[in-house]
Amino acid sequence: MIRAARLAVHLVTEDRVPFDRLVDVVDAAVGAGVDVVQLRAKSVSARELLRQAVAMSDVIDRRCLLLINDRVDVAVAARDAGARVDGVHLGQADVPPETARRLLGAHAVVGWTANSPEHRAAASALRPGTVDYLGVGVIRPTSTKPDHPPALGIDGFAAFAMSTPVPCVAIGGVRLSDVAPLREAGAAGVAVVSAICGADDPAATSRALRSAADAIALDAEEVAP
Repeated sequence: MIRAARLAVHLVTEDRVPFDRLVDVVDAAVGAGVDVVQLRAKSVSARELLRQAVAMSDVIDRRCLLLINDRVDVAVAARDAGARVDGVHLGQADVPPETARRLLGAHAVVGWTANSPEHRAAASALRPGTVDYLGVGVIRPTSTKPDHPPALGIDGFAAFAMSTPVPCVAIGGVRLSDVAPLREAGAAGVAVVSAICGADDPAATSRALRSAADAIALDAEEVAP
């Protein structure tokens, strides 16, 4: 079981940031209270992503969850290399979440992107416990993902989250001022990219996000794997 609080603040890494700099950003953000680091590097080879995953595991040092974006194979390889990788976040075009669950085990964290009624229906059809959370967005237009679907806004996110029993994490253009309203709308957490990766002071930004997320107490105490 994963504590719901452990999904509250996600940092999704930005592969346009040089990796040496990214390591420092992640170290600062984790020290300031980020719950999840999702390593996303779509422009690199599997071998390079494996190297980064091992390095990130060392930097994080079990202080928060480490997920690999898209690549179940890299998550498995990183574990084989001795890294602490807690799971994956998958897009709709990636391997099925059932496969990820089978390969990574019952205690892994498996997240799945969902931003349409069809995606929600597909998640509902899964065996309970296949996915731990849905990444739902975008909330606002964002340059991080130029081909994003229409923005949901706070109200659209709330309607989506209310229609599924799977915990929902809001992502895409999330601002600090959005965190409390999103939590009030039922968000198990929020995920940001450039808000931390592009910040002059990643630690201060992470602390602010942590504080905003903690200001709204959710009823849910646990998330089933």
